[in-house]
Amino acid sequence: MSNTAYVGLLGRGAVGDAFHDLLADRADAVEEATGRRPEISGVLTSKKGSFDEILAASDVIVELIGGTDPARDYVTRALRSGRDVVTANKQLIAQHGDELAEAAREGGAELRFEAAVAGAIPVIRVVKESLGTIEIEKVFGIVNGTTNYILTEMARTGASYDSALKRAQELGYAEADPTDDVNGADAAAKMAILARLAFGSPVTLEHVEYEGIEEISSDDLSYAKELGLSLKLLGVAERRGEGALSIRVFPCFLYPGHPLAPVEGAFNAVMVEAPAIREITMSGPGAGGIETATAVLGDVVSVLAGGSPLGEASGKVKIAKDISSAFYLHLEVEDRPGVLAKVAEILGENEVSVRSVVQHGLGADARLVMVMHEVEEKRFKAALSKLGKLKFMRSAPRSIRVIEEEFK
Repeated sequence: MSNTAYVGLLGRGAVGDAFHDLLADRADAVEEATGRRPEISGVLTSKKGSFDEILAASDVIVELIGGTDPARDYVTRALRSGRDVVTANKQLIAQHGDELAEAAREGGAELRFEAAVAGAIPVIRVVKESLGTIEIEKVFGIVNGTTNYILTEMARTGASYDSALKRAQELGYAEADPTDDVNGADAAAKMAILARLAFGSPVTLEHVEYEGIEEISSDDLSYAKELGLSLKLLGVAERRGEGALSIRVFPCFLYPGHPLAPVEGAFNAVMVEAPAIREITMSGPGAGGIETATAVLGDVVSVLAGGSPLGEASGKVKIAKDISSAFYLHLEVEDRPGVLAKVAEILGENEVSVRSVVQHGLGADARLVMVMHEVEEKRFKAALSKLGKLKFMRSAPRSIRVIEEEFK
């Protein structure tokens, strides 16, 4: 076998450029760690290069095109031909994981995708390798650095959502089209991957319920500060009941005692909970070309050393239906007698218990800001529907989930 490991690079955007330079800079270290020296055998972009020629000249294919077309075809063909593949493409893995795993088995190849989930954090290696022999109960965290930066900026400066997003784009934390980041789709794809690995279940993107941060108001963050809360876009994958899973992405408030509460800026953090280990928290940079490129290079080292994390998942996915959560509730109301009593009556009828309440403003600016204790979400939604129909409401109620759990 040649001492050289030829690497075909698909895509030359920000991450592709960073990886290309990093591979050259770290070639000596890779050779020392694996016994093989990496060398770029060809680069495919939208304007130049031939995939067939690059495939024929490569031992490893690094896919940094993004999206599912034509990446799906290239990666499948590479795996079936026996070439190892490294990708940072979370949508590809989340939507076509079973197909790619089968292609890898057919070709006797390895598929690595550490960079697809949490930037420079080696969460996949920890979940699949270090914790591979224990039963994991829950994997959750901040898995999108773009939204975490936006929410941090809004809380820190009082900026509007639009202003914070523009700043994130200027700094390179957000794409020109940030839709998948801000609507939760990016985080949902990552949680589908983590759930599949943690629970050995064939989870795909269609099993993940998600919502984003587009409707978050700077007012919500301001009031949350008074209540001692911080806002994050959280991804949660957990076992619920007998054989059921809940896999969701949603904005939520955390109390100061939660390990994820102080994670700010374009950082990611992932927690793993299991009876055997209690909890492990991993954090690090989650947005940026060099951070992603570093994770990609780590995967190149892994495939040269041997081993593949995307094994065969078994069984059917059973999604839990009855989920409970605590909630933050923001009501803009007319300032007149009986308003608070009527709100309390409707909440009580639906078994929604109030943990704290703050009243702001007078007259046309009157607002009620509340935090509820944990309740079945369907009960809270029923109460929300009734509140929205009251004549003294000046706008539709706004609600955000709250994680009551704190760690001492």
